[in-house]
Amino acid sequence: MLTGIGDDAAVLAAPDGRVVASTDFLLEGRHFRRDWSSAHDIGRKAAARSLIDVAAMGAVPTGLLVALAAPGDLPSRWARDLAAGLAAECARAGASVVGGDTARAGSVLLATTGLGDLAGRAPVLRSGAAPGNLVAVAGLLGHAAAGLALLSAGFTDGPLITAHQRPEPPYDAGPEAAGLGATAMIDVSDGLLADLGHLAAASGVLIDLSSDRLAPDDGLLAAARALDLDPTERGSTPGPTGALAWVLSGGEDHALAATFPRHTALPPRWMVIGEVLTGQGVLVDGQPWTGPAGWDHFRAVLAARRVSHGGTAPLAPALTGDLACLDAGGADVQALGRAADDDAPALDVRVPAARGAAMGERDVFAEARPLAADVADGSHGSLHW
Repeated sequence: MLTGIGDDAAVLAAPDGRVVASTDFLLEGRHFRRDWSSAHDIGRKAAARSLIDVAAMGAVPTGLLVALAAPGDLPSRWARDLAAGLAAECARAGASVVGGDTARAGSVLLATTGLGDLAGRAPVLRSGAAPGNLVAVAGLLGHAAAGLALLSAGFTDGPLITAHQRPEPPYDAGPEAAGLGATAMIDVSDGLLADLGHLAAASGVLIDLSSDRLAPDDGLLAAARALDLDPTERGSTPGPTGALAWVLSGGEDHALAATFPRHTALPPRWMVIGEVLTGQGVLVDGQPWTGPAGWDHFRAVLAARRVSHGGTAPLAPALTGDLACLDAGGADVQALGRAADDDAPALDVRVPAARGAAMGERDVFAEARPLAADVADGSHGSLHW
């Protein structure tokens, strides 16, 4: 960092000549609860969400921009603890907080933008997996989802709850995977099946996972038993059904999943969990997974619209292309597009894409109601739907 907080903008060195950037946000009541997580933990979690996306491209995280909207009566101590958490997580990743903005709102909204450097390497995209590749994962799977389930059931402490409140992504595994020749990579934030689904779709391949290699650990099995999620008789050894669902579809552990050429010698922390085949989609033990694949922000919106129209209403044109610049994965914007009103007026904000850019000219739908995160004092604009 050449110039940090205190000027209108930060100035960072870019030795590689390219900057990797990713943005994310946390909404109070959606991504965290202040009665469940400390401000320090929320800060760490917010930083982790953007910085691990940078690492998933094979880059080294270097900086974090932060925007905070919060109620006017938020205790100053809470804000200081939040800032300490942001700084602590940046330190884990080898980055630093380089600037940001604040505004007043009815609840806490924390937006972060992570920046990174490729150090001369080519970025590892989602689109490079090929038949014959191995699929491997570095980091925890299912722990954050189990922790959330335990919190929701009234439990208050334990390592799984800590994993939900304060995930610890393996930042250095991203550049490591790039150096090992990873052909594709993605951060597991919405669930292993959902995120590998994005990778498989981008690469035009089929991924087959082995449940034996994804066997839940003792902590997950114990949590499933405590929550009575496994269909076994009391006193018997629980089966893996509930715990395995956390591993396959639970998000927010922020592990890294990557594909590698078959004969790559992987370090111990990279666990091989499957293979890439010819076809489309993601299978488990050669069969489709019948449960949820992971988090879909607009599933409820889409379901409600189908019910209100008797399940037969014509669907609006998908917004996958229109909003590709906002969500490269496509999962969320596809659902939003399907849920949009058929007669929603289009706001023409077409901008010619730069030469070589992935996106072309885009239309963005004009929305009918403000986002829940809209700043209460009106000092900032927002998208609407």
